[in-house]
Amino acid sequence: MTTAQERKAIQQQFKDRMDEDELLNCMRCGFCLPSCPTYVESGYKENHSPRGRIALMKAVADGLIEPDEDVERSLDMCLGCRACEPVCPSGVNYGHLLEEARAVINSNKKHSLPVKAVRKSVFGGLFPHQNRMRYATGLLGFYQRSGLQKTVRKTGLLKVLPDNLSAMEKVLPLVPKMNVMKNRPEHLEPHGQRKKRVAFFSGCLMDTMFLETNNATMKLLQIAGCEIVIPKNQACCGALHGHSGEKEGAIALAKRNIMAFEDLKVDYIITNAGGCGAFLIDYDHLLREDPDWHDRAKEFSASLKDISSVLLELEFDKLPLKLPEVTVTYQDSCHLKNVMGTSAEIRRLLHSIDGVAYKEMKDADRCCGSAGIYNIVESEMSMQILDHKMVQAKATEAAIIATANPGCLLQMKLGIEREGLTGKVKAVHVADLLLEAAEELV
Repeated sequence: MTTAQERKAIQQQFKDRMDEDELLNCMRCGFCLPSCPTYVESGYKENHSPRGRIALMKAVADGLIEPDEDVERSLDMCLGCRACEPVCPSGVNYGHLLEEARAVINSNKKHSLPVKAVRKSVFGGLFPHQNRMRYATGLLGFYQRSGLQKTVRKTGLLKVLPDNLSAMEKVLPLVPKMNVMKNRPEHLEPHGQRKKRVAFFSGCLMDTMFLETNNATMKLLQIAGCEIVIPKNQACCGALHGHSGEKEGAIALAKRNIMAFEDLKVDYIITNAGGCGAFLIDYDHLLREDPDWHDRAKEFSASLKDISSVLLELEFDKLPLKLPEVTVTYQDSCHLKNVMGTSAEIRRLLHSIDGVAYKEMKDADRCCGSAGIYNIVESEMSMQILDHKMVQAKATEAAIIATANPGCLLQMKLGIEREGLTGKVKAVHVADLLLEAAEELV
């Protein structure tokens, strides 16, 4: 609960830091309402819509209302999926407003000691340090391989966890061994003639828990004719920090990544995780007030491409891709579609696989409810959104649900588990599916 002094400080910083022009850009037309999952799932409550949240931000900045718990709750409930942006006739950058509002609240609110300790450990002690990420992930690997996981499941200890967390434990990928996570390549040659020289953003969780998907991504790039540079000094993208109000931490990580990639003389910087790509492409906005970094950030952001865009550019879809006959559907990564503008490319690649019967999912571009750590901190709303998503997924009768983001992948695996479809339906990252289809080309 915020104190009167904290509310006063937050209100002043809303006035000083929130973009007045962006707040006024919202015409209150309501075009965003049908695209907002929390508005729909909350029973059409205005304070859980983009329009309503912008109105609250404006009212706080103007001193008409205090930034109380109701305002903070409305902002916390937002998924940050940014589905409101493509449909907004005024082009309001809602995501930028949301992140600035959360940063203002976080920087002026005194957290309890336990919360403060957790935030410091996660945002300061873990994610910015890839070696620590490897060790933390390695502990999960030990749990999976040592027999401890089987023991815990047999004893029923997982029943003390909320249902979604106990189900999540079942769908986590098998973590690679520590020596595999440590021995990562820095440079890879193309298979055949070199067509492009690219750099690969490996990420933090993607290069530990989802390491095999990173390996698949790099193999696809090699098949397509790319020389690949993987800088060792790159860092976490900072998305978790930015979405959680830890703006200074996000800025520090952005600067580390810009320095790591800016002198590589590459055609593109490649990402394979929609959430990472969307935050990386927004570095120019994040560093807009820093004259020493803004131009460097713009150049960095302009170089970013999702793996699917590059594969299509290099005519990967013209190669002999084949799978045993199977029905596949695709769940859009919100940030890949709404921020990076990448959606049709993945569908084209899936259509190009011989043996795949592609079935479009209704509302495929509606958020699955993962949203970083949203499915942990706002589990009730997240599961409500996921249940709706699984109704649409089951209607396709697809045996494979393809995704393009690790959070979406785990969330869809969780939905499959919750629906009792394990063994009948599986969720896979698009890169892994494409590599399987290109097996004869490896």
